[in-house]
Amino acid sequence: MSRRDASDLACRLGQNAEAVCRHYLSNGRRQGNYWLVGDVRNTPGRSMFVRLRETRKGRAGKWLDAATGENGDLLDVIREIRGLTGFDDIAEEARRFLGMSHVEPIRLAPRRDSGRSGSTDAARRLLAISQPIAGTIAETYLRQRRIAVFHDLASLRFHPCCYYRPDDHGPTQTWPAMIAAVTDLAGAITGAQRTWLALDGSDKAPINTQRKAMGDLLGHAVRFGRPSETLAVGEGIETMLSLKSALPHMPMAAALSASHLGAILFPSSLRRLYIACDNDPAGDGARNQLMRRAYEAGIEAVALTPMFGDFNDDLVAFGIVALRAYLRVQLAPEDVTRFINLAA
Repeated sequence: MSRRDASDLACRLGQNAEAVCRHYLSNGRRQGNYWLVGDVRNTPGRSMFVRLRETRKGRAGKWLDAATGENGDLLDVIREIRGLTGFDDIAEEARRFLGMSHVEPIRLAPRRDSGRSGSTDAARRLLAISQPIAGTIAETYLRQRRIAVFHDLASLRFHPCCYYRPDDHGPTQTWPAMIAAVTDLAGAITGAQRTWLALDGSDKAPINTQRKAMGDLLGHAVRFGRPSETLAVGEGIETMLSLKSALPHMPMAAALSASHLGAILFPSSLRRLYIACDNDPAGDGARNQLMRRAYEAGIEAVALTPMFGDFNDDLVAFGIVALRAYLRVQLAPEDVTRFINLAA
């Protein structure tokens, strides 16, 4: 198989990216414009994401495993899944797939023209009809998690009756929800995450999938405070707000998952990056990926390690004073003065 043949086949597979993923990466699922799965060998999980549509960021069919740094196209997926080594065998399998059911390219509506569920425009509309969280069930929920943040919360809003559709496409329900705005480095809204809550705000709602994100998430984040030369990043909103409770003056961002954390974009002003990962294999992979990227960009990267599963677990178990003391020994000395002493 020539390089041109390989490029043409990869392009055709990319035009049918979702069909390819459903066939070869059946343990994954679609989220917005990406197919999420554990790795290129079809392990269940969310560390690897496959682009399902062509955008300015890349071609459809390109994928990245945030846990390992591996990347490639859909020909690489076929090679790994089928255990093939020769280019001719890979090409034959790709042609067989493309011809076996006469699949038609899946046309994803352009983002600006789309009103479909899960689009960036839908996320913007949801945020526009939501309200600030002060005095709402969302604030009650955060306080139940012992989170006490009193500023830099413009990215969080509340909707009293947010639609929820179960994963099995059952009847639509409504639950109160905390709505988090996902933005790019310029502050433009690219997506949103919904966290459905119990009616009294005492916990998350008693449903199968308690969080869902929508819109363009890759590289972007939920932001708390303006980016500066120092930034703390992590996966979940509660994790980062727990750190924000202890270090209220440090800018922070939540990437919403380990796979997206590994691909978060850096502000041009950034000089030191704190990485607050969850204590699990996916978190370890995201941390390692971010550290490599930060090193290549000339940014100092410092890992912040929780005692338990994540920093919200630590906050709930030990309280804010103990969490602040635990963080003190992990920060750079000058940041202790700037962020710990100022907050204490």
